[in-house]
Amino acid sequence: KMDDDDDIPQLSSHTLAALQEFYLEQQQREGMKTSQGFNQYSIGSIEEDWQLSQFWYSDETASCLAKEAVLAAGKGGRIACISAPSVYQKLKEQDGEDFSVCILEYDRRFSVYGEEFIFYDYNHPLDLPENLLPHSFDIVIADPPYLSEECLQKTAETIKYLTKGKILLCTGAVMEEQAAKHLGVKICKFIPKHSRNLANEFRCYVNYASGLD
Repeated sequence: KMDDDDDIPQLSSHTLAALQEFYLEQQQREGMKTSQGFNQYSIGSIEEDWQLSQFWYSDETASCLAKEAVLAAGKGGRIACISAPSVYQKLKEQDGEDFSVCILEYDRRFSVYGEEFIFYDYNHPLDLPENLLPHSFDIVIADPPYLSEECLQKTAETIKYLTKGKILLCTGAVMEEQAAKHLGVKICKFIPKHSRNLANEFRCYVNYASGLD
């Protein structure tokens, strides 16, 4: 009678060591070596891609916006993050909180988040999966990738389609008039900060009584 183990291919210790080394290097390269091991939701687990006009918020700003979203969404609320992955990652760190969240993002690296990831191109604002029903999110947080009226206007179509009402928009201070025109949102006192300083002054805009004033 043959030993059951015999037909299971074993990796040689040399291959195993090489493989471990490869993973370790990869982790270090990605800057993912955290003391608790790999946390795919921690900010910085996916690096900014400037060609996609990505700029992550500072940890503090991401936390503040995530907290505001949870409060605004309410118990069992649904939150959509459009082009705001650092807020999404902060929301995912809040285990055990009673809400659900989706990330609409052009950068396919975020597909590591599985079903919560929805590929999104603002040039096709309503090209969304059928299971994303109109007005099915308690709050939509959006940070359009470009400071242009066209980008805001198209992203606004998506926001208005998805939200039951509440909108939290982060964009440049220069977009104040357009934000009011396309989304009816007003500037808040809270000033969002980025992990790297941006040349443009950034602001938050809301259309409801938020905790950001």
